[in-house]
Amino acid sequence: MGTSHTHDDHPRHVVRDYAKSPMNIYWEMTQACALACRHCRAAAVATPHPMELTFEESVAWLRQIPGFGEPLPQLILTGGDPLARADLYELITEARRLNIAVSITPAATPALTHEVMARLKQHGVDGLGLSLDGSTAHRHDSIRGVPGTFDRTLQAMGWAQELVMPVQVNTLVAAETADDMAAIYELLKPFGIARWSLFFLIAVGRGKVLQPLSPADAEKLMNWIHETSRGASFILATTEAPSFRRVALERMREAGMTGEQIRLSGATRSHGIRDGHGVMFISNTGEICPAGFLPLAAGNVRNSDIVSVYREAPLFRQLHDPTQFEDRCGVCDYRTLCGGSRARAFAASGNPLASDPLCDYEPPSK
Repeated sequence: MGTSHTHDDHPRHVVRDYAKSPMNIYWEMTQACALACRHCRAAAVATPHPMELTFEESVAWLRQIPGFGEPLPQLILTGGDPLARADLYELITEARRLNIAVSITPAATPALTHEVMARLKQHGVDGLGLSLDGSTAHRHDSIRGVPGTFDRTLQAMGWAQELVMPVQVNTLVAAETADDMAAIYELLKPFGIARWSLFFLIAVGRGKVLQPLSPADAEKLMNWIHETSRGASFILATTEAPSFRRVALERMREAGMTGEQIRLSGATRSHGIRDGHGVMFISNTGEICPAGFLPLAAGNVRNSDIVSVYREAPLFRQLHDPTQFEDRCGVCDYRTLCGGSRARAFAASGNPLASDPLCDYEPPSK
């Protein structure tokens, strides 16, 4: 399930040093999945990888998370489809025993039943992530690769309302989907969701068959997201498009808001979070990466401590420090606030420190 991210902010409004502790740890529990989504980062397959982490290995690395100290990161279970892991509930129980908050992003397959959702809630899962990439069955299912996923997704959103489970909806933003955003927004309104995260395409895995937005079209859509968020009953945010923070801040300043008013609006909650800084990713085979869409391994949970890797590995140290960034992102006056998508920079150039090609903002000359 490629768009499982929640990563541009988090409901716990706490002070956190992102160089010391991530806000979110994404765990790709398995690559096994019954869907064939056109933009899947994992290029998920029908069966688990032969080197997938065992139950014992999984428990061992989960027990490293408390080493970050308070406030603990949130654990987000992704895939593939985490429901494909036979030991899913035992692993959730272990995480909750360690006082780690857990969310899950299941695939919309027949395995996602009302009974399963109720069981996830009983095991202490805090939230559910669902993907909705079109306002109609035709548009959504053509992206997801399997007929019926649109109807199952809406059904799951309705069950979540019944169960009082907070839901984040993740929506792919690409050239093929951008004109559908307003209709998707209208579709989401009755469902009482907590958050709508618009994931701006990174061309990796199967995602290479889709087309990203141009910088100009991305900026236009970000302005629409900001305007729409002002009247929305749920949070609107972006994933892999941190330049939205610059757009929103510019709009709020133009509206005459003071720094304190901007802070109180909650708009600054995600500032500074980016791949490898506030976010880390554990692959199904244990690789420790800055993000799912930035597949550079800085270690493996089988033989590395995740706290040490996050704080000390050279790759993570570079990503913690925006003065290390290159080209336009390196001199940008918004580099601390935004920092650009390190995953998109890597996908475009092979260099995670390069400029984010989605943004064409020109920093003022010194």
